[in-house]
Amino acid sequence: MSDTQNTPETATNHHGRLERKVAVITGSASGIGAETAKVFREQGATVVGFDLTADQPEVDLAIQGDVTSSADVAAAYAQVRETYGTVDVLFNNAGISPPDDDSILETEEDAWQRVQDVNLKSVYLCCKHGIPHLLETGGGSIINTASFVALMGAATSQIAYTASKGGVLSMSRELGVQFARQGVRVNALCPGPVDTPLLRELYANDAEAANRRLVHVPMGRFAQARELANAVLFLASDESSFITASTFMVDGGLTAAYVTPI
Repeated sequence: MSDTQNTPETATNHHGRLERKVAVITGSASGIGAETAKVFREQGATVVGFDLTADQPEVDLAIQGDVTSSADVAAAYAQVRETYGTVDVLFNNAGISPPDDDSILETEEDAWQRVQDVNLKSVYLCCKHGIPHLLETGGGSIINTASFVALMGAATSQIAYTASKGGVLSMSRELGVQFARQGVRVNALCPGPVDTPLLRELYANDAEAANRRLVHVPMGRFAQARELANAVLFLASDESSFITASTFMVDGGLTAAYVTPI
């Protein structure tokens, strides 16, 4: 981005808030990723999805690959540059929360490592291979999906997930500081509980666990994926041109609450 593009005065000149921008979204086949792809396209972006499955209905270009593979990630960005000439927005969103990730007393090493690879290593790889493209094409915005559990202990233990999201938050902060003067902004999106297939699967057989999580949210409900997508849109757009290295909470007040009235 040039200095002119970064100024607030020019940030809203275009009808589409992401007009002429190329965005790469990981975990784009479902949940927050798919909803964000839809919102980005509504706002004029060209959206490239990167997921294990080729079935990514909301994107302009679907790349099938493994976010934990350095070769796959590097090849994906090379394909985007070859196809569109630029990369402007990275939404590093792929993540898992498997049932065998529980209390530290029960969670085995293979579950721990699998979660770190998908949730944390993938963000490292996407930033490592993606940032050079942003620097070469004039800067841009990176949004990494962390979580409210990066800031507080979860009511339902998921030790590997919590640790991985804490890593995403810390890494995003450091990258945001490191590249701020080179036109690359990096922010951590921290959702509260979101009504996605991942969460529904997690609580399908445990209504008590769902209610335990819900009672801590002042708004008294889970977020909708569209609400998270709108937050990502803001961070991706030039409207957030002075925001970097931030912990961007979209949690219905959860992390601010000591107790919530019933």
